[in-house]
Amino acid sequence: MRLHTTLERIGEFTSKYFVLWVVIAAPLALYAPDLFTPIAPYITPLLGIIMLGMGLTLTPDDFRRIVERPRDVAVGALAQWLLMPTIAYVLVVALGLSWEIGLGLILVGAAPGGTASNVMTYLGRGDVALSVSITTVTTIAAPVVMPAWIVLLAGESISVTFAEMAGSIVQVVLLPVVGGLALRYVLDRRAPAVAKAGLSVFPAISVVAIVAIVAAVVGLNVETILEAGALVFLAVVLHNGLGLGSGYAVGHATGMAEDRSRACAFEVGLQNSGLAVALATAHFSAGAALIPALFSVWHNVSGPALATLFTHLDDDEPVEDADATIASD
Repeated sequence: MRLHTTLERIGEFTSKYFVLWVVIAAPLALYAPDLFTPIAPYITPLLGIIMLGMGLTLTPDDFRRIVERPRDVAVGALAQWLLMPTIAYVLVVALGLSWEIGLGLILVGAAPGGTASNVMTYLGRGDVALSVSITTVTTIAAPVVMPAWIVLLAGESISVTFAEMAGSIVQVVLLPVVGGLALRYVLDRRAPAVAKAGLSVFPAISVVAIVAIVAAVVGLNVETILEAGALVFLAVVLHNGLGLGSGYAVGHATGMAEDRSRACAFEVGLQNSGLAVALATAHFSAGAALIPALFSVWHNVSGPALATLFTHLDDDEPVEDADATIASD
């Protein structure tokens, strides 16, 4: 029991100051890139560990919720699948980004939701169950949706095929998530104490993995960051902000309640940028991984900020649907 409490405190502390660790690691990687570039070959395995942790947070109830509320789940998933890639492509053209850098923005736009959206929905008093359901659907569909968008928008400028990208996503995302889900199912029935310990420690492991990925990508792109830093950062901020705003607007426009509209906002605006980093480094270039890495930093600033704004608009009543287990992305 004492070990479980200790692990829980470590997980909470590490997750609570996630942005701080990233803010420390990113400048350090700019100053001393050689310390972090050796991590680059391990980006894909690190993401697999993160997705295993996401699978551990899922239960059969999450899938039942998808069946119970198909309309809102479909609206949220479609909004993410259609809006974010389109916004990314428009920004690449409007800002005149180089194709190498712009490809990273499109990768982020085509990525599924991340568990950060579940956390921010909870903090912003949104519908956590809906958020988890949309994340689950977009993650499962990622091997088809994400390569389709990349091939459609990047066209002849890329040599990688649909099948190659789909295969990578299955290996890095789908198999670890399914493995985590199966492991959680077994542990809940045969070793519930171990399941609790795993859920306590995995947020900390995920944070360490994400910080390592961001630091590695920054270290690999020092010259690019110094040359095009402001424009690249503007693209990230606009993409994220437009995603959050349009997701919230779609929720209200389709008749969702306020808490569900908030969930839709976070699901559309907060992406699994770690997956975009892994695909960029595996199939494209370090430059293509730059925007996804910066997105990992920024959406963990904008997300809490919007969640705080939502809570200030409320009447300080506690969140009713806070029983979904969530982890940091």
